[in-house]
Amino acid sequence: MPLLYTVGRLVVGTGLRLGWRPQVEGLENVPATGGAILAGNHLSVADELFLGAVVPRHIAFWAKAEYFTGTGFRGWLSRTVISGLGAIRVERAGGRAALAAFDAAIPVLHSGDLVAIYPEGTRSPDGRLYRGRVGVARLATAARVPVIPVGMIGTQQVQPIGARVPRLGAGRVVVRFGKPLDFTDRPTDRTSLRQMTDEVMAEIQRLTGQEYVPRYAPARTAAVG
Repeated sequence: MPLLYTVGRLVVGTGLRLGWRPQVEGLENVPATGGAILAGNHLSVADELFLGAVVPRHIAFWAKAEYFTGTGFRGWLSRTVISGLGAIRVERAGGRAALAAFDAAIPVLHSGDLVAIYPEGTRSPDGRLYRGRVGVARLATAARVPVIPVGMIGTQQVQPIGARVPRLGAGRVVVRFGKPLDFTDRPTDRTSLRQMTDEVMAEIQRLTGQEYVPRYAPARTAAVG
């Protein structure tokens, strides 16, 4: 676990666990060692904070390329923090540039780390669960690692869109981990990737109880999926 991530988990993670006392279910489904993908719904920027707070392993999150390329003192500080946390660089331009993020995630998974991914590709605008993008299945089959479905509940009340920090007393956070999904020997044609992704989304929906919307969420900046 990177040193800066360890410090952050001790300071920020402990604060989140004490301040909000998130309810955690199914943590035994997260393997103690070895690479795996944590695939969750995305309600709030706080999803990453609470996920990192409750999982006792390093999780590689995605960070937009601008955090790695800034200039001056702020740019240096951003690069130092993001790199120190072990984040994976992602381009928001799409196309081959965005796919490079998945290529970069494969050696991270092979080294035994966890990688978090939000298949919806962005935060839900209304609390419903939207159709997943096939990147989660593509990454799982390429890296030959299991997918652990994750259901986040309540984070949109704790830190709604526009809020800079989580709000105390705004609600209860629940983090649920489903059983690992193994796609190792599945074919990787487009139809199969779609089927695997739909299986992941069905498990996430089972964990959260969200209403499912069979279309992609309106685009925002951010998560990879």
